[in-house]
Amino acid sequence: LSHPLLYTQKLPGSCTSYGVRGCVLTLDREEYGHADAVIMHHRDLVNEPDALPKPPRPEGQKWIWMNFESPSHSPWLEGLDGVFNLTMSYRLGSDIFLPYVHSSVARNNGYPVPWRNIRSVRRRRTLVAWVISNWSEEQERVQFYWRLRRYIRVDIYGRRALSLINDSVFQTISGYKFYLAFENSIHTDYITEKLWRNALESGAVPVVLGPPRENYERFLPPDAFIHVHDFKSPRALAAYLLYLDRNPAQYRRYLAWRHDYTVHVTSFWAEHYCAACRAVQASRKQRKTIKHLGFWFQS
Repeated sequence: LSHPLLYTQKLPGSCTSYGVRGCVLTLDREEYGHADAVIMHHRDLVNEPDALPKPPRPEGQKWIWMNFESPSHSPWLEGLDGVFNLTMSYRLGSDIFLPYVHSSVARNNGYPVPWRNIRSVRRRRTLVAWVISNWSEEQERVQFYWRLRRYIRVDIYGRRALSLINDSVFQTISGYKFYLAFENSIHTDYITEKLWRNALESGAVPVVLGPPRENYERFLPPDAFIHVHDFKSPRALAAYLLYLDRNPAQYRRYLAWRHDYTVHVTSFWAEHYCAACRAVQASRKQRKTIKHLGFWFQS
């Protein structure tokens, strides 16, 4: 499997830990003519106009389009129609589907899932936190924040705000009851690591702004998060968060799912490369081309 990414990534020595055998990964472009498939990262294609391999294309070689940005941050899609054979992204319906995070029923004989370093409810004295580095007044999440802060205090961490404790998101957010897991753009299935690494892993209840609740429930239990669209206004949301702050038993309802579910976070990028190997092996006899890549991804 040849990989022409313009930035260097450490490749896994083997894919056996992901259940894939007989796979060879390389960054050596000299091996292009012998590769069964080539992975191309969309961001690199945008940044480097000549990133596409030059013809002739080896017969039977599959080209894999890999992208984990939202459509709002994925220009030049229309120019890739009819180029690729397989898609790899967070979108349901991708040939190689890898969401940022998803949950599954725990298989642990009834014992609680061991969530590491989760601080107890009693020790969480601060209410709402948000870590944001890419601030734009045009973003829906920023506009919602300005309305929400009228009714409840939100501690903001990032480039131009409060500094993280010991430069650690986990250590900082573990002192809060709620975390604003707001996506930078709203698109189907675009639910990023903000939900897991910033909120769930730190033990905070995520307050999400992104695709509809039904979309989140494809990946997480319905009582694992609070969706902003469940409320008529930011004021109503703030009132509910303050209510949960005063009623620990009600707040703990949003933590109870942890006893029955475990969360899997996709490992960037080793898991992606090995999933591509599996897909290529399974589709050796398949011949297809993605004719309308931009239309599909933006829909």
